[in-house]
Amino acid sequence: MSEKPTLPKGTRDFGPEIMVKRNFIFNNIRLVFEKFGFMSLETPSMENLNVLTGKYGDEGDQLLFKILNSGDYLSKTNQEDYNKGAKEMLSKISKKGLRYDLTVPFARYVVMNQHNITFPFKRYQIQPVWRADRPQKGRYQEFYQCDADVVGTSSLICESEIIQMINEVFQKLKINDYTIKINHRGILTGIVELIGAKGKEADFFVAIDKLDKIGFNRVLEELSSKNFSSDSLNKLKPFFDIKSDINGKITFLKNVFSANSSGYKGVEDIEAILNYIASSGVESSHLNLDFTLARGLSYYTGAIFEVKVNNSSIGSVSGGGRYDNLTGVFGLPNVTGVGFSFGVDRIYDVMEELDIFPKETTSSTEVLVTNFDNVSEKHAIKILSSLRIAGIKSEIYPESVKLKKQMNYADKKNIPYVLLIGEEEIKNQQYTLKNMNNGSQNKLPLDEIIKTLANH
Repeated sequence: MSEKPTLPKGTRDFGPEIMVKRNFIFNNIRLVFEKFGFMSLETPSMENLNVLTGKYGDEGDQLLFKILNSGDYLSKTNQEDYNKGAKEMLSKISKKGLRYDLTVPFARYVVMNQHNITFPFKRYQIQPVWRADRPQKGRYQEFYQCDADVVGTSSLICESEIIQMINEVFQKLKINDYTIKINHRGILTGIVELIGAKGKEADFFVAIDKLDKIGFNRVLEELSSKNFSSDSLNKLKPFFDIKSDINGKITFLKNVFSANSSGYKGVEDIEAILNYIASSGVESSHLNLDFTLARGLSYYTGAIFEVKVNNSSIGSVSGGGRYDNLTGVFGLPNVTGVGFSFGVDRIYDVMEELDIFPKETTSSTEVLVTNFDNVSEKHAIKILSSLRIAGIKSEIYPESVKLKKQMNYADKKNIPYVLLIGEEEIKNQQYTLKNMNNGSQNKLPLDEIIKTLANH
């Protein structure tokens, strides 16, 4: 009895109808990245374990997929190794692991190729990553990341271009109602100093990051449990009560941080980013300065971003920020950079939820050429070659069967046009082009058909 095939938990197949939509997202992101001067980079699916371990914290190390050494991986172990436990045993049986993200491999690449790279170095990377997390809705063990980073410059032009790229990608994807939240590590540090809680930055960041989920009062309770004084919490309230546009918030912060260097530097950076955006002529109505944004602050050191589609139930779909020491862990200190990523799986879910995938993305074929008999088949193959030379995605039904079966095939594959080539069409050199969306059909010469399909 044959064994029923299954998939590993936390992984998925993507059938052709899904891949067409995913590629629509990938292709538009890739076009924007390259338009802004980013070059494609790929790194191996696996890295040496000493590159991966210790970079994501203890929890991250537990989620690394380890690869057993080739051959008899137990040959260099003994009972004593086994008695010492999994951690000791691991170093003897595994030297490699699947990559956990794209950032650490990128840092490793920069260090290994530092003498061949032209700085500032702009790269984008679209590849799968693996995490041995517990699979659940929206969380997988294999998923794609879509990163873009600039390293080797502290210019805030880079931050402004990230905002421009986010706007342009969403414009191409027809996602119109979204918010780009922006904040700065300096502003958050300045707030902590201003309320008299210096040294408690980590507790503050963890608590306010939960504001959207648990509300302001619960955040205050959590901070109180972390020994923030009532005086400190009272001083915090004006930062949450302010109702103003982004320029009003900048004015407010400049006043409160007039004697605080950390906070003032953060505000100046945000203001400079906005000025660069204004100079480029890009509208910035989607931007919101959000003092509560505190993503991954052990990692980021400057401006930070997070993007949410407003009329969707999906969480953030993009995020990133500036960091000052990406490569330091590999022995190349003080390489500043800024980067961000698109969550392609979440963007896909948003576009499905909002039903905004263009209809043409549901098929990779633009026209099906029919096949009635040996004579029409021979003629159809010539026509097919002409269509493909013109760059039109086309296919012929491979067998001579009833027209109804061929039309059903086109309908199920969402092919927008069918080209009917029968005895009369061959005789007159006029071919019937049927529009599958509205049912209309016209008899046209081949050059007109190519023009019609090219403009589709």
